[in-house]
Amino acid sequence: MVEMESDSELVTGDDVPDFELRGVDGESHALSEYGDNAAVLVVFTCNHCPYAKAKIDVLNDIAADYDDVAVVGINPNDATEYPEDSFERMEELVADGTIAYDAYLRDDTQAVAAAYGATCTPDPFLVVPSNGGFRLAYHGRLDDAQNPDDDPSGVPGGDVRRAIEQVRAGEAVTVEEIPSRGCSIKWRED
Repeated sequence: MVEMESDSELVTGDDVPDFELRGVDGESHALSEYGDNAAVLVVFTCNHCPYAKAKIDVLNDIAADYDDVAVVGINPNDATEYPEDSFERMEELVADGTIAYDAYLRDDTQAVAAAYGATCTPDPFLVVPSNGGFRLAYHGRLDDAQNPDDDPSGVPGGDVRRAIEQVRAGEAVTVEEIPSRGCSIKWRED
């Protein structure tokens, strides 16, 4: 396991790339379909990383707590080298209720993760509708529990929840963007 911190070239206010990826529900999902939401929490994540696994409940709770915010998990990892990150395992985790995001998508080509500059799992990007597309409102940790066995000092997901609340209130996000920490994305070696 290689631990990394998130480090995208996207900065707050930047337009973010749209995407269209296959979901575990058998449908294709595009970022553009969430344009009626106040925000979308796009999280590059996976099934096997202990850092990502430690945040599943946090993401499930955020998805459940905000009707106007979509939580979209994207798994970009090389499933050949890391079979637990396969699409079939993603389907199993959703079917058994372990993962309850609004959508769990597979980035088979890894192009979306590369376009966002995602580096670790989990790597959250809070995006908001803007001029027919989306722009980045916040890119940072979910909360201050940066290691899998840590408990947050406040509410689980507190950093991103504060950012969501500011977006929902029509305010600029002032939450400090402290990088997320997790396993490195498992890039394919083509």
